[in-house]
Amino acid sequence: MGYHIFFRNFAEKMSREQEIYKVTLAGSLGNVLLLSFKFVAAIVGHSSAMMADAIHSLSDFVTDVVVLFFVRMSSKPNDTSHDYGYGKYETFATLIIGTALLATAAGIIIAGIHKIVLWWGGAELKAPGLLALWAALLSIAVKEVLFQYTIARGKTLHSQAMVANAWHHRSDAFSSIGAAIGIGGAIFLGHRWTVLDPMASIVVGLLLMGVAYELLKESVNELTEHSLSDETEQEILDIICSCPGVSQPHNLHTRRIGYKIAIEVHIRMDKDTPLGEAHDRATSIERRLKERFGEATHISIHMEPMKA
Repeated sequence: MGYHIFFRNFAEKMSREQEIYKVTLAGSLGNVLLLSFKFVAAIVGHSSAMMADAIHSLSDFVTDVVVLFFVRMSSKPNDTSHDYGYGKYETFATLIIGTALLATAAGIIIAGIHKIVLWWGGAELKAPGLLALWAALLSIAVKEVLFQYTIARGKTLHSQAMVANAWHHRSDAFSSIGAAIGIGGAIFLGHRWTVLDPMASIVVGLLLMGVAYELLKESVNELTEHSLSDETEQEILDIICSCPGVSQPHNLHTRRIGYKIAIEVHIRMDKDTPLGEAHDRATSIERRLKERFGEATHISIHMEPMKA
C-alpha cells in the first residue's frame, strides 16, 4: 500500500511538472515570435513605443526561463536537507517575476515622463508607421490568449509561478494597448497628438505596478511564513470538527510551501479512547484534509485528552 501511494504521488508530481513545462514553453514560443516581430516593427516603423513594448516582451521571455528553472527545482522530492520539500523555489520564482514586472513598469513610467517633458519643452515626437500599430494589435490578441490559457492552468495546478507568469502576459497586453493608443493617435490625429503615446504608457505602467505589488506581497508573505487566510483556516477547523469523536481543535498553524500547504493542529478526544481508535480518527482527518487541499499537503496532528 505504501509503495502504491509513493508511485501515485510521484506520478502526480511528474504530471504537474510536465504540464507546467508545456504551458510555459507555449508562452515562450509566443514571446519569441512576438518580440522578434516587435523589434522589426519598431525599427521599420520608427516607433519608440513599440521598441519599449518589444523590450517588455523580452522580459516576458526571460521570466519564462525563470519559471522553467525554478519549477524543476521545486518539484524535487523531500530529502534530508529539505524535510518540507523544495516548494518555496517556486515562490522565489514568483518574487523574481514580480520584481522584474515592477522594474519594467518603472521603466515604462520614467520613459513616458521623459517624453512628455521633451514634448512640453517644444520637441516634436516622431510619428510611428502603420507596421508598429499592427504589431501592437497583434500583441494584444496573442498575449490575452496566452494570459487566459496560462492563468487557467496555473490555478488548476496550484502554481503561483504560473499565475505570476500569466499576469506578465497580461501586462504585455496592457503595454501593447498603451502602445496601440499612442501609435494610433499619432498616426490618425496628427503630430500634435504624438504625446498620447507617453501619456498612455504612464497609465499602463501604473497598472503594472499594481499587479507587481500583489505578486510581491503574496510571495513575501509566503517566504516569511504568513498564515493561510482566515477563511481557509476556518474551513480546516470545520473539516476537523466533522470527524466523530474529535473536538476542540486548537493551536492551528498553517503556511504555504509553494503549491502545497502545511497544517499543524492539536485536537482533543475522550481520555479513554483506545490508541488504535484515536489513530484511526487522526488518519480520517488527514484523509479529509488531503481530499480538500491535495495529496501533497503536510499535516501534523497532536492528540490530547479531553479536559474535564
